[in-house]
Amino acid sequence: MIKWTLNPEYATGHSGLAFADLDSVFALEGEFITRDPLSTVHRVWIGDRHYYLKRYHAAGKHLRRYLGRPRVVAEWENLLSFKAWGIPAATVVGFGMERRAGLFVRGAMITEALDNTTDLARLAEQQADCFKDPVWVRSVCHQVAHAARMMHDQRFVHNDFKWRNILVDAKARVYLIDCPAGAFWWGPMLRYRIIKDLACLDKLGKLHFTRSQRLRFYRDYSGKQRLDAADKHFIRRVLKFFEGRE
Repeated sequence: MIKWTLNPEYATGHSGLAFADLDSVFALEGEFITRDPLSTVHRVWIGDRHYYLKRYHAAGKHLRRYLGRPRVVAEWENLLSFKAWGIPAATVVGFGMERRAGLFVRGAMITEALDNTTDLARLAEQQADCFKDPVWVRSVCHQVAHAARMMHDQRFVHNDFKWRNILVDAKARVYLIDCPAGAFWWGPMLRYRIIKDLACLDKLGKLHFTRSQRLRFYRDYSGKQRLDAADKHFIRRVLKFFEGRE
C-alpha cells in the first residue's frame, strides 16, 4: 500500500509532475547533500526553485524498524505541527510512504528550500560578524526562545535542538528544520527533556553569547522579567545537564 500527499499549492506545473507520486519522487536525481543509516538527502531544482528531498529506506533503528511510528512520519508530522503552532519552519511540499504486509518499505518527504539562509552552527563556525551585533543577537534569541516556548507549551520536545537545525536568513528571521526525533512527553520525563532541549541550545550559546544575553533568552523563554528560586534552580539544571558528558 502506497500513500502519498502533495501540498495543493504545489500540485500544478513542474512541481506537480515531479512530485506526483512516490515512484516519481524516488526516480528524481539531484545534488547529493548527506546520508545516514536510514535516509539520503538530495537537493533538486524544479521549475524556478530548489527543494530538499529526503528519502527513507528504513522505518528506524533496531525495533523501530518494525514497531512504532516510522521516522519519516515523525519528521513530516513534526514540521506540520510547527506550522500549526505558528513556528516558522520549512514548508512541507509532499510526503508519504509504502508498506507491504504492514511493514515499512520506503518513504519520502519534500520541503521547499529556504533561500538565503544559513544554520546557526555554520555561522558560529565561521565566526560571523552578526554575533557582534547586539540587535541581531537579541532578535534571533527572542525568536528561538519563542519557538522553544511554543513547543514546550504543547508538551512537545525537539530532542535534537541544536544550532545546526536552526536557520537564519538575511533579515535575521529564524526557521526550524529537521525534527524527526521530536515527540510529546508528560510528567517528569517532559521536564527532563525540556531541560535537555535548552541545554542543547546552550552548548554553543555559552561560547558565543554573553551571560546577560543568555539570561535574556531565558527571560524571553519563561515570559518572566524577574526570576524566582524555581527559575534559578531550573537554570542550574540546564547548565549542568552535559557536565561529564562532553
